[in-house]
Amino acid sequence: MVVKVYGPAYGSLKRVLVCLIEKEIEFETVPVDLLKGEQKGPEFLKLQPFGLTPLIQDGDYTLYESRAIIRYYAEKYKSQGTDLLGKTIEERGLVEQWLEVEADNYHPPIFNLVRQILLAPIMGIPFDQKLIQEDEEKLGKVLDIYEERLSKSKYLAGDFVSLADLSHLPFTQYLVNQMGKDYMIKDRKHVSAWWDDISSRPSWKKVLQLNLS
Repeated sequence: MVVKVYGPAYGSLKRVLVCLIEKEIEFETVPVDLLKGEQKGPEFLKLQPFGLTPLIQDGDYTLYESRAIIRYYAEKYKSQGTDLLGKTIEERGLVEQWLEVEADNYHPPIFNLVRQILLAPIMGIPFDQKLIQEDEEKLGKVLDIYEERLSKSKYLAGDFVSLADLSHLPFTQYLVNQMGKDYMIKDRKHVSAWWDDISSRPSWKKVLQLNLS
């Protein structure tokens, strides 16, 4: 059965798609236009009462929140495609740890940068240079911790690629390309090598080839 993935062609949707491709799961995307408020329409709210994207429909099963979705598929199809959870309970613990780090420490400042630098102009809102500087400093401190971690292992959870690594792809892509802040990655030797590795994966290249903006 084909998995339906609802959402606009933004970062969180890509987090789901790269996982589905790694797990060799067939899917189709169902666009949701946020600017038109489609996520607040009655039909969508029946599926996602908070009016947020992405969400998936897998037969009669509906699930939302991108990190919950990728955890679900990595577990459900653990023996299919790439093992993204580790082979031991200790490895799984590290995957979960770094997924939480990404959500709680990495994502907030990088999302704020996206909002200020990329979204504000689209919405006709002036960006706040002070906030941009503050969030760049916050993100830099997180990346310094990543640099230390990645000096000891190839990937965040160990020497195997995992959900923790893949979860960073969409918004780091914005940082490196659309926002022109690639120096934040390139100036850190081990972070740079890690980024070159994960962003070169066939699954991520396929997501980018889907022509999602």
